[in-house]
Amino acid sequence: MQASVDIEALNQQIFQDSAFLEDLDLEASKVIVGQKYMLQRLLLGLLADGHVLLEGLPGLAKTLAIKTLSSAVDGSFSRIQFTPDLLPADIIGTMIFNLSKNEFTVRKGPIFANFVLADEINRAPAKVQSALLESMQERQVTIGKETFKLDAPFLVLATQNPIEQEGTYPLPEAQTDRFMLKVNIDYPTIEEERHIIRKSISGETNQKVNPVVTPQQIMNARDLVKKVYMDEKIEQYILDIVFASRNPKDYKLDKLAPLITYGGSPRASINLALASKAYAFINRRGYVIPEDVRNICKDVLRHRIGISYEAEAENISSEDIVVEILNGIEVP
Repeated sequence: MQASVDIEALNQQIFQDSAFLEDLDLEASKVIVGQKYMLQRLLLGLLADGHVLLEGLPGLAKTLAIKTLSSAVDGSFSRIQFTPDLLPADIIGTMIFNLSKNEFTVRKGPIFANFVLADEINRAPAKVQSALLESMQERQVTIGKETFKLDAPFLVLATQNPIEQEGTYPLPEAQTDRFMLKVNIDYPTIEEERHIIRKSISGETNQKVNPVVTPQQIMNARDLVKKVYMDEKIEQYILDIVFASRNPKDYKLDKLAPLITYGGSPRASINLALASKAYAFINRRGYVIPEDVRNICKDVLRHRIGISYEAEAENISSEDIVVEILNGIEVP
């Protein structure tokens, strides 16, 4: 009885405190037509304190969506255009010699912002991509002998093109695992594209996006997301999904065993739980249901499951494997 009373109170609190999501959506719709799925996933990352990797063809508003979200939240924003000649110091900063003081001083790089857009992240080699690892996991940056804490909220939002392979470098597994979500962006519908054409011709896409949410509101919402109730059966469901990606034979999914080289890490379990809670919050609920887990499972796991040569030969993707796992695991 006590638990039901607490959940009811939490429901009411979430319903009140999530009102800012409507303001964010309204501001985003000034500039972006359609792409509700992408915007929702960016919000999930924002609320669950997780970085997001957007993958899609050019012209699908990936960069625009990220810039719009950062404009709607009254925080600092920086954009890093990843190129093959980029250096780690171009991202995190470096030590420079100050002639007037006769000493080295720190010059901070663009990583010191609330929202960091890593545009076309796969165009830089691994040594540059690795400059993001410490900031993405520990929310801090080390330059020389000094370590600097990054301001909260801190979010890395990266984009990459799945088709173009010339002059690109695949992201190391250690880095992809630090992204909470990998979101595949699809084309707009024909009606949405008609609307895009009209807005572009009339100049409506140049509308200014106003800040409608403060960073403190985001931090408060994150605290509330963590309080969203998750039953033990839902926890077990999440664990079964992740463990089935590692040992499919234990879950009577023998046909998947030769298709998987490695499964989801413990970060997969943590992020699946956090993203499920954030999804419940977005839907103005104080508790997680199995459908929340199933809804965001592909985005959490598609970049965390390694596929074998056999899977590639059969044209089976990691997403297909996630679908098979979801179909094979009993829903609580």
